[in-house]
Amino acid sequence: MSTVCRDRESKVERQREKDQRNDIYLVTSCNEMELLSLPALNRMAICGGTHGNEMTGVYLVQEMARRQKELGDKAWPVPIVLVLSNPRAMKECRRYSETDLNRCFTSSILSTPISDSSPYEVRRAHELNALLGPKESKEAIDVLCDLHNTTSNMGVTIISYSPNEWISLHIYKYLKMKMTSVPVRLFMVNIPINEAYSLESVGKNGFSLEVGPQPHGVLRADIYNYMKEAIELAIEWVSLFNSGAVIEGGEVETHMFHKSIDYPRDPESNQMTAAIHPQLQDQDFCCLKPGDPMFLSFSGETVCYEEEDSLYPFFINECAYYEKGIAFHLARKTTLKIPSVKVQRD
Repeated sequence: MSTVCRDRESKVERQREKDQRNDIYLVTSCNEMELLSLPALNRMAICGGTHGNEMTGVYLVQEMARRQKELGDKAWPVPIVLVLSNPRAMKECRRYSETDLNRCFTSSILSTPISDSSPYEVRRAHELNALLGPKESKEAIDVLCDLHNTTSNMGVTIISYSPNEWISLHIYKYLKMKMTSVPVRLFMVNIPINEAYSLESVGKNGFSLEVGPQPHGVLRADIYNYMKEAIELAIEWVSLFNSGAVIEGGEVETHMFHKSIDYPRDPESNQMTAAIHPQLQDQDFCCLKPGDPMFLSFSGETVCYEEEDSLYPFFINECAYYEKGIAFHLARKTTLKIPSVKVQRD
């Protein structure tokens, strides 16, 4: 039996699923759900070009900057700081210049003094932390969204660090309800914020928006439009929250990181000996069961998944992960309950 999962749901089917949900998004009472009052979200940052060859975020931030220059305060219902994170890598159309910027935002790195000999991206991380943070401080930006592309078939994926980060979880819930033309999923890294290594961790509330598939150094109109729609909806949710509406909680499906899988390698040369199996290619977030094909060796042999638990692969065959020794990540699918929220009034 083929393990290829039919993940491309039609727009009609997705619309029907949305219409059948009997929860009303904006409510006047919390029913049986917990209701939390959270501080207003007065400032939002949207960052692109953290990886200089992921083009959608670069062009979207540039277009938003053009609109902001033209319309001023009327451009968005909430003040937005627009940042092109890695200008040197963007100019070179490379992921990074000296080291991966999106691994430079741990508290340890940000608290270590820099010098002229520090890698460019480490120095840039300190600059961004000063602009948008400092990380874990009262002065940090209220919401930080970092824009990324992946070569993997991941649709629109929100990446968050904590299952208790209610703002990002609510934004994910809103996107999943509103976006009908592309799958929307949540990947939870689930590590302490001081160990969180990527740019979005600098904000009080932060998430990464990963959209694909798109080759690095390339701009696709459909991927651009997915990201644009997601950002507009995120801004819309922040505006709704700030308006004082009670926003209903409920259950959200998430994928919790389990572990990473490397390619099969020659024990002496450490060279790859196999590629992603055709039946696994492009099947991000589809269930991988024991006995399912994972790799196809260069001599034609199939390497199968042998663990006892069925798990969910993603970032399958991501181009940027070859240097990291990662063929794909594995996650456990689980359901989180999130409370209803409203803005805290003085």
